[in-house]
Amino acid sequence: MTQQFDIPTNAIDDITGDYAIDPSHSRLGFVARHAMVTKVRGQFGTFEGNAKIDAANPANSSVELTIDVTSVNTGSEDRDGHLKSGDFFDVESFPSIRFVSTDVKRAGNDWVVTGDLTIKDTTRPVTIDFEQTGSALDPFGNTRVGFEGETVVNRKDFGLTWNAALETGGVLVSDKIKLEFDVSAIKSA
Repeated sequence: MTQQFDIPTNAIDDITGDYAIDPSHSRLGFVARHAMVTKVRGQFGTFEGNAKIDAANPANSSVELTIDVTSVNTGSEDRDGHLKSGDFFDVESFPSIRFVSTDVKRAGNDWVVTGDLTIKDTTRPVTIDFEQTGSALDPFGNTRVGFEGETVVNRKDFGLTWNAALETGGVLVSDKIKLEFDVSAIKSA
């Protein structure tokens, strides 16, 4: 039997409002296959973002996010250095990743956010499926909402083309990368 987390709190009936992402209680991560046999996970430690949520009219909602690529962390300094190099993110020329929504839809607790993702000098549309995971008034008087989402992108579509062939066939790094979003946002006063 799989252990589950506690059931989320849904204390706020109408979550409409302007929110700022709380980086200390959020995670923006990614997963790639390494040598096509295992998954390597990473995350970005520094980011900021805002959301306008209109629960009654989701099309009026919007999201903007900026990620500091120099904050990438995979648990390996060598790998992080390689990701920051010109082979991948080229942080000296392109220090940030940006996402700006272009469309927001809702079905129950599920939200579908489509927007423009810019990595390096390439912008492509992506769609991220989010589940609203809770809402609460925290002990400090903040109204919080939580969302979890993910999508899969092809890194080569964003100019991240470096790879190495394996002697036994295949490549060192998968083309498809899963992007993961665990977001806690605080309503603006």
